[in-house]
Parts: sequence; C-alpha cells; structure tokens
Amino acid sequence: MAKKSLRSGYTTGACAAAAAKGAALLLRDGVAEMVEIDLPAGFRAQFSLQGQMRSDVGARCFVIKDAGDDPDVTHGVELHADIRYGERPGLEIVAGDGIGTVTKPGLAVPVGQSAINPVPWMMIEQAVGQIFSGETGLRLTLSIPDGEQRAAKTLNAKLGILGGLSLLGTTGVVTPLSHAAWTDTIDVEIDVAQAAGVSQVILVTGRTSEGAARDHFACPEEAFVMMGDFISHALESCHRKGVQRLAIAGQFAKVLKIACGHPQTHVRNAQLDLKRLHDWGQEIGLDPAECQRLELANTARQVFEQYGSASPLVERVCSEALAVCRRRVPGADLSILLVDYQGRIARVFEVD
Repeated sequence: MAKKSLRSGYTTGACAAAAAKGAALLLRDGVAEMVEIDLPAGFRAQFSLQGQMRSDVGARCFVIKDAGDDPDVTHGVELHADIRYGERPGLEIVAGDGIGTVTKPGLAVPVGQSAINPVPWMMIEQAVGQIFSGETGLRLTLSIPDGEQRAAKTLNAKLGILGGLSLLGTTGVVTPLSHAAWTDTIDVEIDVAQAAGVSQVILVTGRTSEGAARDHFACPEEAFVMMGDFISHALESCHRKGVQRLAIAGQFAKVLKIACGHPQTHVRNAQLDLKRLHDWGQEIGLDPAECQRLELANTARQVFEQYGSASPLVERVCSEALAVCRRRVPGADLSILLVDYQGRIARVFEVD
C-alpha cells in the first residue's frame, strides 16, 4: 500500500496576515468571506474568514489555523484581527490578548516588544497594504483568545516569551512532521543561553536527563537546551555559535548511539549498534563468550544495568562519545553526564 502523503498547513504568521487582510477588506467593502495572501514560500494561499463584524469605525474577523498534519499545539487556534481607522497616516500594529511579550534577549524580536517575528510583521503590513494605501491611518490589533493557555504547552516561557503565543514563520507554510521546527528551536535556545550570559550550555536528550542535569549544575534555566535526538545539529550549532563550555546529559542508550557516530539518536534513525559494543569489549579484553553476549543483548539498558557505570566497557563507550563530540565542537570544554535509569547522574566524563 502506498504511504499516504502528509498535508502541509500554515503558520501563525500567515494566518494573522490573512485575518488582517480580511478585516481590512471588510472595513473597506463591507463584506469579505475569503482572502488570498502572498506567502514567502512563493505562492498564494486562500483563507476562509470567520466571525465577521463591521461598524462605521472598524471591522474584525478571525482565521482558524490549519496546521495540516503537523502535530502542532497551535492547530485550530483562532487568529483575530480588529482594525480601526486611526488619526495618523500609516498602519499601527498592536498585539492584544494571547500574543506573548519578549522578556529575554537572543530572539528575533527585541526585549519588551510583542512576539511577532519580522517575516510575519512584513506579511501583515503587505496584506493590509493591498487593501489600503499608506496614507490611510489604521490601528490593527491582533489577538489569540486562548493563546496564553496554549503557550503553557510550549517552550515560550523558557525562551522568555510570556503571556501568550508567538506569530512565527519564515515561509508561511508548516511542513508536517518536519525536523526544521525542532532544530530551529535548538538554535533559538542556544541563542537565548548565550544572550543570558551563561557560562556553560547543557544539551539534554530528554526530560529525565534534564532533571538530572538540573540537580547537578547550579545553572540558570537558559543554560539547558532540549536537543532531543538531534545530537549532530545541536553540536554543529554550538560550534557555529562559538559555545566554549558544553555538557551533554543522556542515558546509556543515547550515549551509545552518539559513540557510534549516529547524527540522530532516535531508534528509527539509528539501530542499536550492539556489534560495536562487541568490538569494544574485545578491545578492552573481555572474554569471547562475554563479547558474544554483548552482541546478543536485547537493549543497551540491559548492558548498562549488567555492567554498571564504573565498568571499563561503559567507560569506553563514554570515551568514544566524547571523541565524537570533540570532533564536532573542536576546542570546546566538553563533558558527558551519564544518567542512570533512576534519573540520577551516574558518572561524569570529561575531555582530558
């Protein structure tokens, strides 16, 4: 059976621009059911308008975000636009309820401003500009009724975006199940960490590892970057951004995959390489029967729990993982925090 293709959707920025154009069209013409906007991706997209209301001084409507088949917390969110005539020429854009405010440096928007990224801002101005010339004074208020509640399920608070969601997107299109959203977040988290002046960036593979690392380090919240399975991207981003002190926290199964050189550590992207454990066991002098048992083990966790963090085999795996990371971030002060399966730091390995 052919694999079903996944359906793309639209960003919060694109939906806000569509709502803004719809409100402007409604104000000018008194009726608007649907609008088209130009997307940075290079094509035009059509959006249905909801909740239309108009008076002599203003108009409002909203667009319901369709994220396609992307599992996005903003899928189904309402992007509201309320536009009114203003006293001075030009368009004033105001963030209303449910749109966050930036409180930490390192983001695309300066501290103190509304979390409307530059490309969505440009799209909104362009969309309204297609209906009214710059000589007309307009005040546009954008809002998301449940934005603050939805934002609680995102990384916004950690990144310093408080009070709601962000209007995001560089193309206007959401690619379903794309890695780009995650890797972009890693890049932003590293930017925020550096802007906060942290002395060390700590990359973590999951919530258990993050909890263990937080107990180990007396670091501000911004220092901890959730890289998930994207080890290669996270290391390359740290190198590109000039991170000088770096720690990586993960459980043995993830560390083994790093040691084997897999760019991603998800099980579907990297088979558990127990054959490498067999080879490393031979190199450190384990007897042939024991090496064979390593290759036939069910899981890396089984190996870790059998040998323990103090064993030469686990030391060898962590040493190999450090070597892989050192090649990705040459010159950086590196360490690996090996987290056990009870959520504690089992050992810390550092570059000599």
